[in-house]
Amino acid sequence: MIKYSIRYFLNKKVRAVWDEKKNKWWYSATDVVLAVASSSNPRIFWNALKRRHKEIKKYTRQMKLYSKDNKKYLSDVIDEDGIRRLRYIIRFNLSSEFSKWINGELDPIDEQSKKKAYDLFKTSLIEKEEIGKTKSLLKIHAYLFEGLYDFAGKIRTRTISKGGFIFANGDYLPQVLKDIDNMKDNTFDEIIDKYIEMNIAHPFMEGNGRATRIWLDLLLIDRLKMCVDWSKIDKKQYFDAMKISPSNDKKIKSLIKKSLTNRINDRQLFMKGIDTSYYYEEVE
Repeated sequence: MIKYSIRYFLNKKVRAVWDEKKNKWWYSATDVVLAVASSSNPRIFWNALKRRHKEIKKYTRQMKLYSKDNKKYLSDVIDEDGIRRLRYIIRFNLSSEFSKWINGELDPIDEQSKKKAYDLFKTSLIEKEEIGKTKSLLKIHAYLFEGLYDFAGKIRTRTISKGGFIFANGDYLPQVLKDIDNMKDNTFDEIIDKYIEMNIAHPFMEGNGRATRIWLDLLLIDRLKMCVDWSKIDKKQYFDAMKISPSNDKKIKSLIKKSLTNRINDRQLFMKGIDTSYYYEEVE
């Protein structure tokens, strides 16, 4: 089984492929070079590097990777041992941070939670009648963060804020969530209105965005047979739109509507969506 992913290192995309037979990740060689070296043409840089340092070939092979046109092409990929070797060949300034990134040490909770999120595609965690309800969001949050946060799947009791915005008061949150459950969610506008209200509620101490975006996709799939291709939505544009959504929902509705797709059974699309969703939450 081949699993495609997009990893992010300091806001730079690195395409990755999971090889189940060899039980390891392979990374796009040119993406790695672009992420760590100052090169205007990473393909030329990589080809020159291969010629000068022939020992690097034993860490590489060719595999198909998705390109910008969403088609797969044979590309050079390099494994984690090869990337560690590159540290000594290129001697780039960010070598220590890149090693931590490869080992999942920059944000171990996110790395572990993301692996659980990937598996959601093949589970029957949510019953049909729970879709769009708080109950399903609690299940998703518990699934993602069980064993990582002691509050996984539990509604917060404290009042929290982010970027100067105060979310729903913890004392009134149970009633707020009941009101959200009773909102209509049959049309696109109704679904996004509900999503905005759930974001304002922010029912958990952490992990709200990651859980709620999955919750939204399940709702869109059930009602409209569509889901969001999150990889098409820029991180800054998304947060800017969500920030003003309580008073002006036009931007977030426009962003999401433009990124809707009917590829609801496409596992690779789901995986890319998880990668992007988790990237949204990375602290810069």
